[in-house]
Amino acid sequence: MSYAVQEHLKPRGLARFSSEQIDAHWELYEGYVKATNDLLDELDRARPGSRHWSELKRRLGFELNGMVLHEYYFGNLEAGATLSPQSALAAALVERWGSLPGWREDFVATAAVRGIGWVVLYHDPMGDGLFNWWVSEHEIGHPAGLSPILVLDVFEHAWMIDYAVGQKGDYVEAFLDNVRWSVVEQRFKDSQAGGIPARF
Repeated sequence: MSYAVQEHLKPRGLARFSSEQIDAHWELYEGYVKATNDLLDELDRARPGSRHWSELKRRLGFELNGMVLHEYYFGNLEAGATLSPQSALAAALVERWGSLPGWREDFVATAAVRGIGWVVLYHDPMGDGLFNWWVSEHEIGHPAGLSPILVLDVFEHAWMIDYAVGQKGDYVEAFLDNVRWSVVEQRFKDSQAGGIPARF
């Protein structure tokens, strides 16, 4: 088994994101793809149950989730896109948070949580609920069985070139102004239909 870098996901021309920022972040994503493939190769050669095999298993969760989350992240970025107020996703956000600005306020506040990690708008296909969720590490804190709909990277590497240390909120606002809503809406539809939302 081997994974490839998804070159078509690399965003271009985002508002308030420099090409230097995107290139540096993309290089990190490429590192997760390489590390995932290296670990899978090494696991194939390791003796199951050995101490080395156990450590590889632990590391794989971090690297693989780092790769997948970055694919969701880059896959939901695009310049100039808007959320249609008539879409099923918009209606669900309004139902859950009272208004689209109400959802956005909750999402931004979740991103302002102290620490590094991810903010994910999840859909629960069983209860048809939506949640803005804080995930502190790639492999820690994901709610089981819920589908990622919108994924925001809030590790400093995602914004440190374009924004100063105290400007995390400016980065989050820039991210929200560059969401590829057609992809996010499709992920929501896929989850409602019982499928796994495509990350790209």
